Amino acid sequence: MRPIVGALILTFVVAALPVSAQDGDAILGLWATDPEGGGGEAHVDVYKENGKYYGKIIWLAQPVYPPDDPKGTPGEKKTDLNNPDPALQGNPVVGLVITKDFVYNGDGLWHKGTIYDPDNGKTYKCKIKFGDNEKVLKVRGFIGVSMLGRTTYWTRLEEKE
Repeated sequence: MRPIVGALILTFVVAALPVSAQDGDAILGLWATDPEGGGGEAHVDVYKENGKYYGKIIWLAQPVYPPDDPKGTPGEKKTDLNNPDPALQGNPVVGLVITKDFVYNGDGLWHKGTIYDPDNGKTYKCKIKFGDNEKVLKVRGFIGVSMLGRTTYWTRLEEKE
């Protein structure tokens, strides 16, 4: 009788594994960053590579430097000017991978990743979870411990077919 119980338990555990992986993939897709409640300043494509989750900027509300920008050349495409590595400062912001190496914990949290802020050139530890539904992400960047950080909210964008 015991081998049957063991086999049933093993069957349930194995059957649950793909569900957990599938739940982690719920974060995949296009997201609008929206720290001020406006129309979103950037669109980020969240994708999976080698079992980890990443996010790349694919659109900016203001893709070129405005006439009054003190750093960039007015009318030129925005680049990663604040990057601490001078060799990377000429890279365009559109195409920049800003979230890296996230792992899904199986309980609604993506963690152990980092987020890069091109506005200041700094990289922070980060964790991500859904808000009240799967249409809003709570993205928390922090230094050291989560209490020393800031949360922004990203809104899911409908993908065009």
